[in-house]
Amino acid sequence: MRLEAVNGPAILDGSTWEGVNILLDTYAKPTPDDAVVVAYSPDSREPAAWVAAALQTRGVEARLVGMRPLRDRGFLDRLRAALPAPSDLSGRLVILTFERDTMSHNGVIRSVLSEYEKDRCVVIRAMNAGPELFSLAFRLSPTELSARNTAILERCMSADHLRVVSPGGTRLQIRLDNKRFRWISNRGMWRPGKFVIVPAGEVATFPASISGTLVADFAVNVNTLMEQDARLADCPVTARIEDGRLVDYQCERPNMDQYLSQCFERNNARNVGELGFGTNSGIDSPIWLNSHINERRPGVHLGFGQHNQTDRLAGYACDIHIDLIARGGTVWIDEDPLPIDLENLTPSAQPHPVVYQDEDVFSEELDGADCCGILRNS
Repeated sequence: MRLEAVNGPAILDGSTWEGVNILLDTYAKPTPDDAVVVAYSPDSREPAAWVAAALQTRGVEARLVGMRPLRDRGFLDRLRAALPAPSDLSGRLVILTFERDTMSHNGVIRSVLSEYEKDRCVVIRAMNAGPELFSLAFRLSPTELSARNTAILERCMSADHLRVVSPGGTRLQIRLDNKRFRWISNRGMWRPGKFVIVPAGEVATFPASISGTLVADFAVNVNTLMEQDARLADCPVTARIEDGRLVDYQCERPNMDQYLSQCFERNNARNVGELGFGTNSGIDSPIWLNSHINERRPGVHLGFGQHNQTDRLAGYACDIHIDLIARGGTVWIDEDPLPIDLENLTPSAQPHPVVYQDEDVFSEELDGADCCGILRNS
């Protein structure tokens, strides 16, 4: 499939074009010996063209593959046709995918990659493709994000209790069980056999218990289609939590209040399934789009409903995930008098912990079917 590349710098603002190049130079790191495939859904045609143009300036000719989101019976054949035979691969196989609201065909991509050596395959999967993804989310390199994630993990992975406050009014008391519940670290770093999910910049876990008040004054991010403004600065959501469950919330924007009411009516959707800390300081302002970009902003967020553990460990299942995101936050750890200031986080010079889980938006049971919950929740 042919996609006419456009001259990136001529039609993009400087910060967006800079982000395109940071993605390539610090995440993908393509060379002329690599086979590079750019797959894109119809809503992400322009971002794919920007990346193809930037690759061309590096002497790398991208092979472009269109894909329909979620269901596309012909995608497997089109993707296979774009790939070299494993015996003909001189460098690495680099696959970059771009979608706006979905992340599709995980099973197809994994099946194709099974024919190649996993340490020669790099897959970078981008959600929320558009100018903001590049101009905001790629200001920091994976190395910088890794150091910021490490600063939180090296203290929280051995902690028993956290107290979290935010300038907007959040007050949370949290108990951790690090022997049972894994930490997730999304830092944009590639590991053999793992997909890199972007935008990056977050650590998260499942709280053993949590009570208090969350004031989400930055944004909301829900794993369903939401055609309204995700920003919450002018209409914060105040959520009251007791023993790991939402008992009450308020929002003064009628359409947001109605939308959240419908979300929280779903089975187990009021359970707190995630305690998350955004670490990507390049994201300094919220965007209109329902997006993971907002979720990566430095601050505390809680994910209600769908959790980040196994159903057996969490003790329940849910088909919807509702992130309520606060602006900033201070994290007090056990009896340590020195807290973590999420907005002024000092990166760690220590190696990133080796015992953690990469963020993976895919269920092993579903293996690529409806990873974002859109089909089930629409």
